[in-house]
Amino acid sequence: MTLSTFKQRMFPRSTVIALAVLATGCASFKPLPPQSGVETPAAWSMAGEQSAVNTVAWPAADWWRSFGSAELDRLIMRARVSNPDLGAAYQRILQARAQAKIVGATLYPQLDLGADAARQGVISASGSNSFALSLGASYEVDLWGRNHADRTAARAQVEASEFNRATVALTLTAGVANSYLQVLSLRQRLAIAQQNLKLAEDVLAVVEARARYGSASPLELAQQRAAVATQRITLPVLEQQEREARATLAVLLGVPAQGFDVQAQGLDGLLLPQAEVGLPSELLQRRPDIRSAEMQLIVAQADIAIARAAMFPSLRLNGSLATRGDSLSALFSQDPAYSIAAALTMPIFNAGRLAAARDVAKARHEELLLNYRSAILAALSDVDVVISNLDALEKRARWQFEARQQAEIALELAKVRYQAGATDLLTVLDAQRTLYQARDQEAQLHVLRLQAVVELYRALGGGWSESARDSDSDSELNS
Repeated sequence: MTLSTFKQRMFPRSTVIALAVLATGCASFKPLPPQSGVETPAAWSMAGEQSAVNTVAWPAADWWRSFGSAELDRLIMRARVSNPDLGAAYQRILQARAQAKIVGATLYPQLDLGADAARQGVISASGSNSFALSLGASYEVDLWGRNHADRTAARAQVEASEFNRATVALTLTAGVANSYLQVLSLRQRLAIAQQNLKLAEDVLAVVEARARYGSASPLELAQQRAAVATQRITLPVLEQQEREARATLAVLLGVPAQGFDVQAQGLDGLLLPQAEVGLPSELLQRRPDIRSAEMQLIVAQADIAIARAAMFPSLRLNGSLATRGDSLSALFSQDPAYSIAAALTMPIFNAGRLAAARDVAKARHEELLLNYRSAILAALSDVDVVISNLDALEKRARWQFEARQQAEIALELAKVRYQAGATDLLTVLDAQRTLYQARDQEAQLHVLRLQAVVELYRALGGGWSESARDSDSDSELNS
């Protein structure tokens, strides 16, 4: 007998049609779009024409390049490859995708092929052979859409995992940028402290010279030496803070802190970007954490459908084809026997367990809906607060620049007057202290403005959008 003849005997046309019918579900689950109930404002509170931000467009996906630092770009690319938290988030995506395939398999019949061969008899006589070949199929008809809802929940969980990974990547990128800026800021502040120490030592040389000629008192000499010592104290403090910031950056990059370093020595070579914030109504599509909350709501909707379906009857269909003979050739020469059965089960009494499970799913959905609203409100607030902070820092920076310039003039005048004997050392000391504070505060304001831009990009979703999703999305889930 040919193989085609065996296939016709083992898989008659009517059986194939019956199996195809079994694979057809009777219901499907269609999730509803999440409704937050939050009315988004038409514009940001502080994003006017005089603001430090631009509302025309959204930031680019590679927003960090607007700072003009090739080293920062390399560090962020390195972090995206080596950071263990981001790697773990990707593994969670793979887990969710595999789970979605497992759940999706319930929508199709399960086919099992079995083959048996045996020989029996007594030792003193010849025995007999027996061979069997069977094909079994089972399928649970999705009468109430439970299996479809389960698959929808699994797919939404995959989406949520991908959005969560985007959130981790965004947080990581902002963290690397902030840590890098912090390292450069501390190096710049350290350079300012060294400059002020040199300035204090120059004044000390003048005081010592005057003391040798009796023009300066021992009190003035002690006061300036104390000022120099105080200035020296700030150096190891800033050096330790710089080492800590560098170690934090190394952890984000997924490399040991020992031996890790960056090349830049200050913030002077960086640009201050003009941030772009788009419109508030678009923020819901731009923040991956909000999109993840949406997907969790869809999962919760599906869980309600699953819990409700469990309260209704379930129908399972089973079919089998089998042939048996005393030789292999006999298996292919006779018509197989078939069996088709249907089993209908319905829960009658379960002490309220199924109803309670439905109530749990409903309460979980309401909880996630409230969390979704809270996430939207927090996101809108985050952006407005950061925009306001940028405006405030810009104003402070303008006045701090003026304060530093005047402090430099005041110290020069105080030094000239002290050398001429027209004023006391206390005036010089006060001018020194004022200038150091003005320079240090100006450096701190500079990094705060840069970090505020980073925080704004993070609050906006970092330029992320639906079209910028990772290209490794699982196309099999859409089949």
